[in-house]
Amino acid sequence: MDGRRGALLRIQLLGPVRAWRDGEPLDLGPAARRVVLGLLALAGGKPLLRADLMGGLWYDREPPTSAANVIQTHVKHLRRLLEPDRRPRDGGTVLRLVGDGYALHLPAAGLDVTQFRQRTEAATTAQRCGQLDVAAELLGEALALWHGPPLADVPALATHPKVVALGGERQAALGRYGEVMIAAGRAAEGLPILAEAAVAAPLDEAAHARLIRAYHAAGRRGQAFAAYHEVRRRLADDLGVAPGPALAAAHRALLHEEEPPSRPAAPVTSPARPAVQAVSARPAGPAGPAGWSGPAGPSGPGSPSGPAVPARGLPRPAQLPADLAEFTGRTAELARLDGLLDRAGRPSGRAATVIAVVSGTAGVGKTTLAVHWAHQVAHRFPDGQLYVNLRGFDPAGAAVDPAEAVRQLLDALQVPAERIPAELDAQAALYRSEMFHRRMLVLLDNARDAAQLRPLLPGGPGCLVVATSRARLADLVAIEGAAPVPVDPLPAREARELLVRRIGGRRTVEEPQATAEILARCAGLPLALAIVAARIATSRNLSLADLAGQLRRGADRLDALSTGDPTTDLRAVFSWSYRSLSRAGARLFRLLGLHPGPDFSAAAAASLAGRPVTEVRETLTELARANLLGQRPDGRYAPHDLLRAYAVELAERSDPERRRRAATDRLLDHYLHSASAADALLRTESSPVPLDRPRAGVTPERPVDHQRAFEWFAAERVVLLAVLEDAGNSGRDVQTWQLGWAVGTYLDRASHWYDLVAAQRAAVAAARRMADPAAQASAHRFLARAYTRLARLDDADAQLRYALELYRTSGDQAGQGHTHLNLSLMWERRGRLADALDHARQALGLFETAGNRHGQARALNAVGWYHTLLEDHSSALTYCEQALVYLQELDDRMGQASTWESLGRAHHHLGDRSRSVGCYQHALRLFRAVGDRHLEGITLSHVGDTHHAFGDSRAAQDVWREALELLSEVDQVEAGKVRTKLATLEQPVQVVGTGIGADTSASRRW
Repeated sequence: MDGRRGALLRIQLLGPVRAWRDGEPLDLGPAARRVVLGLLALAGGKPLLRADLMGGLWYDREPPTSAANVIQTHVKHLRRLLEPDRRPRDGGTVLRLVGDGYALHLPAAGLDVTQFRQRTEAATTAQRCGQLDVAAELLGEALALWHGPPLADVPALATHPKVVALGGERQAALGRYGEVMIAAGRAAEGLPILAEAAVAAPLDEAAHARLIRAYHAAGRRGQAFAAYHEVRRRLADDLGVAPGPALAAAHRALLHEEEPPSRPAAPVTSPARPAVQAVSARPAGPAGPAGWSGPAGPSGPGSPSGPAVPARGLPRPAQLPADLAEFTGRTAELARLDGLLDRAGRPSGRAATVIAVVSGTAGVGKTTLAVHWAHQVAHRFPDGQLYVNLRGFDPAGAAVDPAEAVRQLLDALQVPAERIPAELDAQAALYRSEMFHRRMLVLLDNARDAAQLRPLLPGGPGCLVVATSRARLADLVAIEGAAPVPVDPLPAREARELLVRRIGGRRTVEEPQATAEILARCAGLPLALAIVAARIATSRNLSLADLAGQLRRGADRLDALSTGDPTTDLRAVFSWSYRSLSRAGARLFRLLGLHPGPDFSAAAAASLAGRPVTEVRETLTELARANLLGQRPDGRYAPHDLLRAYAVELAERSDPERRRRAATDRLLDHYLHSASAADALLRTESSPVPLDRPRAGVTPERPVDHQRAFEWFAAERVVLLAVLEDAGNSGRDVQTWQLGWAVGTYLDRASHWYDLVAAQRAAVAAARRMADPAAQASAHRFLARAYTRLARLDDADAQLRYALELYRTSGDQAGQGHTHLNLSLMWERRGRLADALDHARQALGLFETAGNRHGQARALNAVGWYHTLLEDHSSALTYCEQALVYLQELDDRMGQASTWESLGRAHHHLGDRSRSVGCYQHALRLFRAVGDRHLEGITLSHVGDTHHAFGDSRAAQDVWREALELLSEVDQVEAGKVRTKLATLEQPVQVVGTGIGADTSASRRW
């Protein structure tokens, strides 16, 4: 609306810049004026400085001295058009002066960009709820709003970041539209728009892959094949490249008569850096929802030809393992890798990630080579290095799932958990979006096959991937264009050099014949040579001739890892190294093969062996010196997978079943009692699950405070999940449920919500087999908490209904109360605050009846919180003040902190700045005491809101900067909100009682 009652303004940016007032088109004048209007509309109501407007108008040269007057003239003309009834000295309501800039205020219906985004967001909700037809209609409506490239008639803004981002949003919506139409069984209906989009973007592989899959789903296989061969030919002729992963997958599905995916991937959004597809630069096609190609993104800091500087504000992970101090040889392989580095740095029109596949037999030194080279060239990748051990040939068969690997990479990139979608395809898409404008080195170690690797491959031009595998990964070479780097056994000269460096030249000169035989028996395998060298170095009285004889007489063979030479075998090397151990060392080495996790602490090894920790530390040192075990800088131990396989074989052959089961039971007891002790320091609202006494020989780890408990869980998280899965698979149901309960609080507070889902699913299954209603109810409730955090609200609702019925059946009123609190949080996330308040009240009544004072306190705070969200701030004070008294008596610091935060919000909206800030300070002190940096940062953000609402912009700025420093480390979404607040300090002071949003449910801890 403009200043005249009933006058409706409408502005179009999705195509040529257009404007209408009450349905009548407005003459916007010259292109420069449309630039000003376009930039102001893209700002979404936020102030835009004159400097930003100058940068848009004079993008290719210095602004003239009259630039400010020119902008003022354009604004004056725009005001006359948009608000013709405005009085001359009136500041206006549509186009306002704000500080040293201007802000354009339009209703949501007045800007097509806003409508486009509203429809795509509504489609996201419908898609998550399984309403595919609704999602398809909404996406179709959103795409129909486009009438060409964004701001098509103002070429000066074609490369502006916000315009480029808009093109990326359309590409993402178009991709989702195709996926939804296929999943909804309406592929034939979607063909026209997908075909038009593919024609308009002849080199956009994603667009053509969608079209091929749609043809396939519609039963038009002939057209699908024709479309594939046409785009393959065009890619080869124009770019000299083979089809990428998306096209290759669509083609494979055609060849093997596979069905296209039955449902679309979860939508992915990346407001900070939307993915921009590289497309043809041909002129735009006809107007319509799919009749043009999105703009190609500019070469940013991630492009090979760009400057070697890091992208500002982005995390710079440096995850490479330690380099080998005495690396030997591999001149040819290093030169081949250097050549790939040069190719990645040359501007050749190839907008693709360079991939190297380092392959070879077990023990040949693939990882050592890759890590060494990566350290030499790390400086060429200013945005950092990523590393994942995929454990593709783990003896226990526990290869890392691609979804877990993608989440590890997203964690390293500091992507908040709430932004990570549930489906693997969508997770991989988000990962590619995050990597698109970065220049990074990615080391993917020990891959099982190409399928495990493909979701982990970046899609942008600035990254280089090195994958190591025992397999050659020929399909990755053929389809993705990966460069093979085969690693053969060391040549005789380099093998001798490695051995001489390790044991010294004197001994090899004194025993030349034995040295030659050892080198021959080790077959040039670096791992075997390293073990031989360690044995020689640690056994003064052992001659080289004796070692050669041991290798010669080795009867045991590691058949699965044979080099192919009948005179050499790794198991022979392992066997004599194993036989050199003490009795305790040999026993521990065998038992370590039973450990299901990738690494372990000395205390865990002690429990596995049933011996004191001090004794076992000495034994672990013995194993590490013999190169039968690796020790990390953090003090944890990680066995090489070949040695783990050998240990498993030895244990099965040497230790009876009852002894192995007893060791496994001790290990499970260790993690169960350690996790329970750590959980007790984190959990304040209820007592830990009662456990039986640990078995004899178990030495649990018991953190001494809240911080140490968090650190213990962080170090053991992956191990705990592996132990929990192993316990469930082996029929230890009681321990599975108990361990699921013990890890729940940490996984929730640390935002590992996907892990929380996995743990609680295992706990639910175990509780059902136990036929224990109380155990089932608690597991369902914890699972619902994870679903709520992940915005899977329908799933959360179902789990909470199960839990509530089980608690009612067993007469557990406190359990019912906790479930109602969880239901209140779920309804708050849905935006139904009255329902949330109703469940909080029910929880309060149940806790009062049960005499559960702790539950009453938490429920009182919840009731008060929902009163303040519903603008009944006086009632909120009454409830929260009573809750605070109880929580202080119970010494629940987390509950007190949350209640002080509620009180701070209520006092803010009642106009009492002093009390509001005082309450927030109490909350901050307690959040700091328990080490919760996430909630400390959010509370600081709220303190800044209060200062800003009362007109103290300087205090608000100081506190928001402190909040930003904290949140930038733990929560990029909340950090982005604070950056926005800092950017809007030039706006007029808000009215007292505003400035704190209600969307803080993710931080509430009922």
